[in-house]
Amino acid sequence: MAIKRRDFIKKASIGALFPMQILNSFASDSHQSNFLYNNLKSKLFKSDIDKLYNEAIVFDGIVITRGWNEDSFKALEKTGYTGFNASIGSGSLESVLQQLKEWQERITDNQDKLILAKSAEDFITAKQEKKTAIFLGFQNTNMIGTSIQNINKLYDAGTRWLQLTYNERNLIGDGCTERTNVGLSDFGLEAVSQMNELGMIIDLSHCGRQTTNEAIQFSKTGVSFNHSMCEHLHKNHPRAKTDEQIKAMADKGGIIGIISLGYMIGPNLGTDTTLETYVDHIDHAVKVAGIDHVGLAADFAIQGLKATGATRENWYVPRLTRFKPSYKVQWPPWIPELDTTDRYRYVARLLDKRGYNSTDIEKILGRNWLRFYRETLKP
Repeated sequence: MAIKRRDFIKKASIGALFPMQILNSFASDSHQSNFLYNNLKSKLFKSDIDKLYNEAIVFDGIVITRGWNEDSFKALEKTGYTGFNASIGSGSLESVLQQLKEWQERITDNQDKLILAKSAEDFITAKQEKKTAIFLGFQNTNMIGTSIQNINKLYDAGTRWLQLTYNERNLIGDGCTERTNVGLSDFGLEAVSQMNELGMIIDLSHCGRQTTNEAIQFSKTGVSFNHSMCEHLHKNHPRAKTDEQIKAMADKGGIIGIISLGYMIGPNLGTDTTLETYVDHIDHAVKVAGIDHVGLAADFAIQGLKATGATRENWYVPRLTRFKPSYKVQWPPWIPELDTTDRYRYVARLLDKRGYNSTDIEKILGRNWLRFYRETLKP
C-alpha cells in the first residue's frame, strides 16, 4: 500500500527530530515509500556526514584497554562510539579472571557511561541511552591451558570473544609468525566446537594461514578477523588475510574489521600510506566480501597512540625484538587522522567522498558488527 501524502509530510516533519527512526519506518512501507525514503535520507545525510555519524551505531573491532583511566573515559566520550571489543591482557587463568572481575566492577561503577555487553541488543540499548557497550575478550587462548572447560569459566565471567592464537603457536594451533603452518590441533577443533556451543565469538586476527582456513571451515557459525587487513594491498605481511580467506569468512557470515594501526596498512607510512590507503583496504574488502561483512578496528588505546605517550624508545624499539622482521614495524606507527578520537568520523567523510551511500556507511561504521553478533551470539 502506497504511503499517503499527509503521512509522508507528517513523518518528514517528525524526522527532523528523529531522522534515523523515521527513515527506517519509511523503508518497510512500500516501493513508493522506499523511493521517498532514499531521497529524504539523501537530503538529510548526504550533505551532512557528521550528522550521519552522530546518528549511527559506531563500533570498534578492538581497543587495547591496558591502563584504562579518566583520560580514557574523556576520549571515549569524544569518539561517539556505541561499543567496542575490549582487548584485555592475556596471562594465567587466575590473572585473566581477576581482570574480568575488575572490568565488570569498572562498568558497574560507571553505569552512566558503560554497559557490559553480552548480546547484540546491548548495543541498541547503549545507543538509546547514550552509553558505550563493551564486549570483553582476549587475543590468545593460552589461559585455558589443557582444559576445554576453562572456556566455560571465561564465558561465565563475561568473556564474549576469544582470539584462537596470538603470533606464536599455542595448544590450539599456529599463529601468524610461527615457522610452521600446520593449522588447528585436535584440541583446537574441540575449542572451536565449545565456543560455538556457548555462542562465543571466534576471532582469527593473529592466526596462521592454515589455522585461519580450518577455523573458518570447522566453525558452525561465522568468525571474525576483528583487526586485520587485505593481503592484496599489503603483500607478505603475516597479519594480512588473503582474498580467499576474506571470501570464505564472508560466505560463512563473518566480518573483518580493518585495522587502523598505520604500519599494518602499508609499507611506507608518511608517504604513500595514508588515510586514503586505509579506505583502500575497506574498498577492497567490500569488493571481495560484500558490503555486509566489513567493519572498523583500531588495535590501540581509545585515545590513540600519541596521546598515550608512545615514543620511539618505549613503543618502537621494544617491538623490534618482540616481533619478527616480517611484521615490518615502523616509526611513527600511526596514520595521523586515525590516531585521534575522530578516527572514524574521518573515515565516514572519505567513504562519502568515494560515493558510498548513507546506508552502506552506517553498515561499515557499526551495523555490520551488529548483524554479525545477532547471528553468532546466543541470547
